[in-house]
Amino acid sequence: MAELNKPVIVLVRPQLGENIGKAARAMLNFGLTEMRLVSPRDGWPNPSAGPAAAGADIVLEQAQVFATTAEAVADCAHVHATTVRKRGVTKPVIGADEAGRLVHSEAGRHAIIFGPERSGLETEDVALARNILTIPINPEFGSLNLAQAVILVAYEWARIGRELGAAGDTLVQPTAEDALPPAPQDELEAMIAHFEKLLAPRDYFFPHARAEASRRTLRTLLTKPGWNHLEVRTLRGILSTLERPIRD
Repeated sequence: MAELNKPVIVLVRPQLGENIGKAARAMLNFGLTEMRLVSPRDGWPNPSAGPAAAGADIVLEQAQVFATTAEAVADCAHVHATTVRKRGVTKPVIGADEAGRLVHSEAGRHAIIFGPERSGLETEDVALARNILTIPINPEFGSLNLAQAVILVAYEWARIGRELGAAGDTLVQPTAEDALPPAPQDELEAMIAHFEKLLAPRDYFFPHARAEASRRTLRTLLTKPGWNHLEVRTLRGILSTLERPIRD
């Protein structure tokens, strides 16, 4: 199994601490932890970054600051510049998915550089890159913020890694861990019996010739959803409430 190759995320002249924090949050969601900052406008560390990171403190604590983009990527064999314009520089243009494949398949450190929120990367920054990384976007409204751009690239890198079976951090669907197993049969039987107990005195199983068919239909209805034990307990609680006399 191939070893996981993680790209370095380089924010060039970021303007707001909140945006740095949000970018860190986007990174850590997909297992990226190495952030480099080039001349952040408001200095570093920035007190506004922490709250916006929403717990991605490890990314902020390990963030390195550089005076120039060239210094920030000096140890990287591959540099990918995210921009929607070539700015007079002729370079291959790739998408986020292809960038993810390159990071996983080509040896050496990869840096993905993102420009300032308002103006994007300058020509001198793009000139350092091996290629230009861009994504298809609505031509009438191309307005991604910094964290959105980072999360798109990070997601594609993680997705390609899973596709290639790269070893490393395992990402999971959030709902996969939260799903509870189906309730055991005895809990279902008790719930069905509870329903029948309430329905029988109200002639739900009338006429008697259809009683068994009605019970089978009720059983099918109640067992079909695959209730977990919390759902069964909730339904039993509802039934118990309906059993009680109505208070004046």
